Amino acid sequence: MTLKIYGIKNCDTMKKTFNFLEEKGIGYEFIDYKKQAPDQALLGKFANKVGIESLVNKKGTTYKKLSEEEKATLEKKDSAFEMLKVKSSMIKRPIVEFPNGDLILGFEPEAILKKI
Repeated sequence: MTLKIYGIKNCDTMKKTFNFLEEKGIGYEFIDYKKQAPDQALLGKFANKVGIESLVNKKGTTYKKLSEEEKATLEKKDSAFEMLKVKSSMIKRPIVEFPNGDLILGFEPEAILKKI
C-alpha cells in the first residue's frame, strides 16, 4: 500500500510523519505544496471529505498574520480555495490520503496504522 502525503517538506510535523512511515516500512508518495501548488480540484476533494474548516491550520503563523477580513474569506469554499492556493502553508499538514480515498489530517500515527 502506498499513501499520498501532502504538505511542506521542511515542516517539523512532516518530518515526524516521514520518519514514522519509514520506520514502519509504509510506502508513500510525497506531494510538496511548494513545488506543486494545490489546485481547485484537490482542495475540493479534501473539503468534500473533511470540510473546509478542518483544512485550515489556524494554529500556524501564516493564519495568525491574516487580517480579520482575510480570515473571514476562509469561511466560504470558493474564497477559501483561492486563499489556500496562494498561501498553502495554511493547509493543515500532513494530509495523509489512503488508496481508498480516506484522509487523515495531522500526524496521527495510531490512526494511520489502524487504516493500513
